[in-house]
This record gives sequence, C-alpha cells and structure tokens, in this order.
Amino acid sequence: MLCLALFALHLLAREVNYHQVRQYVQSLSHQRLGLAVLFTLAGYAVMTLYDRLALASIGRRLPWRRVGLISFISYAFSNAVGMSLLVSGSIRYRFYLQNGLGNGEIARVVLFCTSSFWLGLLALTGTTLLWVPLPPELPLAGLSQPVGAVLVALPLAWLAGGLIHRPLRIWRWRVTLPSVGTALKQILVGACDWGLAAAVLYVLMPDALNNGFGHFLAIFVIAQIIGLVSHVPGGLGVFEAVMLAGFGATGNAQLTAPILGALAAYRVIYYLLPLCTAALLVLQREAQGWRRKAVLAPWLTGLLPSFFAGLTLVCGAVLLFSGATRALPVRMAILGELLPLSVLEVSHLLASVIGMLLLILARGLQRRLDAAYWLTLVLLLAGAVFSLLKGIDYEEAALMTLLALALAPAHRLFHRRASLFSTSFGVGWIVAIVATLGCAAWLVVFSYKHVDYSADLWWQFSLQHGGAPRALRALVAAVVTGMLFAAASLIRPQKLQRERPDEAELAQVLPLIKQFPSAQAHLALMGDKSLLFDDEHKAFVMFDTIGRSWVAMGDPVGTDEVARRELVWTFLEQCERAGGWPVFYQVSPANLDLYLEVGLNLLKIGEEARVRLQDFNLDGKSRKVLRNTVNKLHREGLRLEILPAEAVAGLLPELRDVSDAWLADKQVREKRFSLGAFDPRYLSRTPLAVAWQDGRLVAFANLLLNDTREEASVDLMRHRPDAPAGIMDFLFVELMQWARAEGYRWFNLGMAPLAGLHSRRHAPWWNRFGAMVFGRGERFYNFRGLQRYKQKFDPQWEPRYMAVPRGIALPMILANVASLIAGGLGGVVRR
Repeated sequence: MLCLALFALHLLAREVNYHQVRQYVQSLSHQRLGLAVLFTLAGYAVMTLYDRLALASIGRRLPWRRVGLISFISYAFSNAVGMSLLVSGSIRYRFYLQNGLGNGEIARVVLFCTSSFWLGLLALTGTTLLWVPLPPELPLAGLSQPVGAVLVALPLAWLAGGLIHRPLRIWRWRVTLPSVGTALKQILVGACDWGLAAAVLYVLMPDALNNGFGHFLAIFVIAQIIGLVSHVPGGLGVFEAVMLAGFGATGNAQLTAPILGALAAYRVIYYLLPLCTAALLVLQREAQGWRRKAVLAPWLTGLLPSFFAGLTLVCGAVLLFSGATRALPVRMAILGELLPLSVLEVSHLLASVIGMLLLILARGLQRRLDAAYWLTLVLLLAGAVFSLLKGIDYEEAALMTLLALALAPAHRLFHRRASLFSTSFGVGWIVAIVATLGCAAWLVVFSYKHVDYSADLWWQFSLQHGGAPRALRALVAAVVTGMLFAAASLIRPQKLQRERPDEAELAQVLPLIKQFPSAQAHLALMGDKSLLFDDEHKAFVMFDTIGRSWVAMGDPVGTDEVARRELVWTFLEQCERAGGWPVFYQVSPANLDLYLEVGLNLLKIGEEARVRLQDFNLDGKSRKVLRNTVNKLHREGLRLEILPAEAVAGLLPELRDVSDAWLADKQVREKRFSLGAFDPRYLSRTPLAVAWQDGRLVAFANLLLNDTREEASVDLMRHRPDAPAGIMDFLFVELMQWARAEGYRWFNLGMAPLAGLHSRRHAPWWNRFGAMVFGRGERFYNFRGLQRYKQKFDPQWEPRYMAVPRGIALPMILANVASLIAGGLGGVVRR
C-alpha cells in the first residue's frame, strides 16, 4: 500500500520540484505555525478525555496528570506508527498495568477508546458529507450523501443501544452498551478530536484553497479514513495522494507545491513533534524506574538495544536524505566565506557514506555487538561534524549528538564480541535499507528534476550551482559502501559445520561436559549431533537438523557464561544465514534469559524429575512397596555393580543381547537426539551399572556423572524380558543410594513430556493442546504412566522449555522435532 501510495503521489506531483515545496514551507508565517501548534496541543488535550471517560465507565479513578500522560504517549505513537488498536493498546496495557488495573479492565478501556475514536470520525465524516457535497470531479462523488447517511447511522445506532438496559450476547461474550449520555460524550469527544486535527492542516493550507472549512473538512476526513484503512504508518503517502486528488491539484504545479508544503508542515507539527516528545517522556519514565531498580529494568534492558538500533536507522536515513536535497542558500553563502570548496565537497560525500554505514550498524546494535556500539558512537559524532561542514545543518548535528549522548552510558548492553560481518541481515532489514536508498534516489531526482543530466555533471564543482553533482556523487558513494559491505559479508567463510564430531572433538568436549552441572550434556558423547564451539572452545552447542529446523539439544554446555551467551547468538545467526529455524529443545528455567534476549518464544514441553539425594531413603510407610521390592530382589541374588568406562568394552556382546531382547519385548525401536541409543562407542565412554543374578547379566544402565557431583543420571536402562519383576525399581533405588554415598546432590530421573501443562480457559493454546495430548495420547506414548512411575520416588519437578522462533512456522517445527527424536516420521505414530 505504501509503494502504491508513493507511486500515486509521484504521478500527482510530477510537475512540482523540491524547491517549490520548500519555498512554500519557508513562507508560512509565524502566526500560522503558532495556530497549528495551538490546535495540536488542544487536539492532544481532547484525546485525554477518551481515557477519562473509559476509566469512568469501568468505575476506576486515576489522577488527571497520570491519565493525560498515558493518553498522550499512546496517541503520539499510534498516530505516527499506525495500527491504532495494537499500538495504543499495547502502550495502555503496559502503563495501566503498573497503575493497578487488571487485564479485563485494560481491555475494556482500550475498546472504549477505540470505539470513541471511530464513532467520532464516522459521525464527523457522515455529517460533513450530508452537509457539504463533494467536488463532482472526484470518483463516486454522487454517492457522497448516501454514504454520509450510512456513516451517520452507525453512531446513531450506538446511541440507541444505550436505551437497551440489558447486556447483548455475542457468541460467548456479553457486551454491555454504554448509556445514552456516555455514548453521546464518546461521539462528541471523537468529533472534536478530528475537527481539531483538521484545523491544524487547515491553517497551513494555501489561501487559494479557501473555499470554507466545511469543503476542506469533507476531503480531510475521507483522506484520513482511507489512510487508516490502508494501515500504512500515519497514512503516509495515502493521505497526501487523496488530499491532492481531492483538491484537483493534478497537473497544477502552482497548487500542488503549496499543498505538499502544507502537508509536510502538518506531518512535522501534528505527528513528528508529539512522537519525539512522547519518546523522551517514555525514556525519562523508564530511566527513573531503572534507577530505582524497579520491575521495569528487565523490560527496559531488553528494549533499549532495539530502540537504539531504530534511532540509528533514522539518523542514517536523515543523513542520506539530507545529502540528496538542496542546501539552504543563505547557509551555503556563509560556508563559502569560511571554508574552501574542497572541504564542503568532501564533507557532503562523507556524510552520506556515514549515513549508509549507520543503516548497516543499526543491525549490529540490535544484535548487541560491541564493535557496532563503538563504531556507531564514532560515526554519530563524525556525522554531526560533517553535517555542519556541508551546509550548517545544525538540526541534523543536534540529532546525531543527542543520540550519541544517549548511547554513551549504555555500553554494558552491547556485550557481544562477534564480528559485524558475521551478522545476518534478514529480508526485513534488507528491504528497509534498500527502501531508504530508493527514497534517497527519488529525492535526488525530485530535488533536481530540471537539471540537464550528462556525463560532465559528475565532475562539476561549484558552491552555489553544484548541488546536483554533489547529491549524485554522495548517493553513488553510499550505494558503493553498501555493496562493498554486502560483498565482504558474502565472501566471509561460513563457520558452522554440520558434520558429525570425530573422536578428537568428543575428547575435547568431555572436560566441558564433566564440569557442567546438568548430566544431560553427556548426550553429546553419542556422536549423532553436530557441535558448534565458541571461538575459544569454552562452550559448545550440540544440534541436529531436520527440514528447516536446526534443533539444539539443551542449553549451551560450558561454565563460561559469556561464551554460552555468545553461542546462542552465533547459533541463531548461522541458522538465519542458512534459512533455518533455530530451536533449543529441553532448556532449563535458569537459562531462559539467553533465549528471550535473542527474541525466541518459550513453550513449556514438560517437567523433569530430580530427586534430592540427601532426603532420599526407604523409610516410612510411603516407601514400603519400594523397600519390599528391593529386599525381595536382594534375597533372590540380585546385585548391582558399577563398572568404569574402561571395563565396558569386554561386556558389549552381553549388553547387546540384553538390549535386543528388551527392544523386541517392548516392540519399540531406538529413539535418538534427546535419548541415547545402543552404540558400543557411546557406552564405552560412560560408566555402567550392571545388575547380576547368579552370574548372569540381567539388566544395565549407563551412568551420566559429572565431576562437580551436582547431578547423576542414567540414559539407557534395559533388562531381559525374563528379569525379576521390579528390576527397574531395584536399579533406580540402588543407583540413588550409591550416588548419595559418592557425594552427589541430585539424581535426575529424566523428563515427563507434556507434564504440568493445564487446559484452562485462559491458558495459551499450546498448553491446552499439550494437556489434551498428555491425557489422551497413550496410543503414541505412555505420558501419564511415565509421570506416575517417576512420582513414586518423590522427586522435585522442574519445568523444561523449548525456545522457538515467533511466527507461523511452529506446527512444522513441532513436527520436525518429534520426527528427529523418534528417528523419522514413522516413529512418531508408532511406539
């Protein structure tokens, strides 16, 4: 829609040049500008009544100043960004939640304000169309009165609904309509809001269009409705195109240029100034909460890198757009007296190059790169200097300097040491950068459309008449800078290898595994997953790929927190470069910030059972069954032996017999990825617990033990079909007693998939779906039975999560992960 609107705007304004538009803006009197500012202040003051009425309708009272601040911030952002319900609703949710309102109350406030906003617009538009006929040359002008009658009927119906004193039932919701008095206030406040918005533009419009406020209002409200329906931020381009068409300015440069100048001034006064003010208020408010170490700090910490990235992107665009447009003649005359022409030319060129570099560095800031932080600081200050040297553009210099001052104390937020060339640029970022360059190119053409372009133009250097050559050289330099960066990124070698690890790599990860508190890290020794190390080999991620899903098993393994955090970013960027979906499966609550920081979503996938060994014993009535089982098997000659990894190789033939018999008896096949499989090399890397009965091996389990004595666990537990009943209980009890004697703190019984998910009304859809599968999916997996079995050891249940990208790819990711664990799609539907 934005592209179509800009194309239409280009066609409507093709006879106008930049100089004409700027000349009209400069000719606006201080009286007109003052009136526009005054009407803007009055309009935003009226907007606070939306929230006042909404709070009164739900029986809540807040101080006027606090309500006014929330209302101003929400409307300043939603007017400029677009999608009012989403943007203003999100801002209201954040601030009203801090003021003690519940979710339901906030939802009612948002709906009340949104309905008031539209009721006022519809009432004003309908009344205007009935009262003032549209110009006949406009499309569908003959239908203006029928359309106006329909639009007026909607607010009238809302008023009539106030006479109904009982709630309306719409599907499963009950809607209580406001009283007639409240509904009338909604409509009047909304109409007054839009009337003041129209007045801001009306006082800026040229005198040649002075056909009365009613005629102007009819075109204004139609243009606003079309802009809102388009969902383009602020109706940019759409609103302007409709206004030009509505006033018949097509082909008339004497009329089009003043209208575009008035619209530009209107954008600055009504949209940009309130947006900047609201942004400063938000920063001040959050900074105060940060200093008090309130609950706002984590939210602000997560938001600031992206916020700085957005501002850096804006600063880069400002430098590019400035380099593409004419400088003010008065300022150029002053520069000509102070500086040689060569300094001005070089400054103009370098300012645009810096603008292009800031567009690129914005992505690095979003990725929290330390190098991007320092380069951005330097380039912002350099951009401020060159802005002054190329045209005394102190407005741009002030913007760059303010951003540099705001960025300077935030170094700790940019902690990553990765290379900027390794940062992936998604489609959205590429489109944003290319679109900015495209707009800069269009500005060059628009600003110098009457220049006779030739090859000699590139080599013309002049103070007063060299604007077009300077703009062309600056634009080409910016494009070349972007292309060089893209080429350097493309030829950079890829680090991520998907080959299975060799014995040397497995030997290298063993010390990291032994020092890691979670025994789950031993799954890397299976050798079926690829390994991604950090640059200094202080941590690693084990992962496998299936389809487009790149699935990491568990958290990054290592004791160096900086290296583990950097690995998450590296894995994410390598996946993006390969076009894959990054997934972290079965991660612990202690590490959730690693995944939230990179923008992944978290799904609870079950709970892990961990037994505190110092509290475990067989005493008491609740352990009677376990105690009797273990004592009975001891009497039958069953004994447990712990073998070191070096002694496992000699028992492999007997172990395979036990494993094959177990698989055949259970009618299952080997799982993989999140569980170990019978692999002689894997079993030979870990100690083994072996159960003997009369000299015959009847069961075994490989042990996962770390040197920190934090946690012990098992992976494969298999027994012969004719083993004594209760053999699994015997193994677990004996192993836990052995681990306690060895000084281990916890014994990990493994995860119960989908346990702990609840099918409640307000629960996320994933929780409800998982709870349904947990309760009814016994055909495919023994969900309930597994949880009940582990519960007999009285464990502590800890949630486990899966970190996945946001978006619509989740069903495919879930299918890929299930297939990966089951060893193929066939294993998903079979035991």
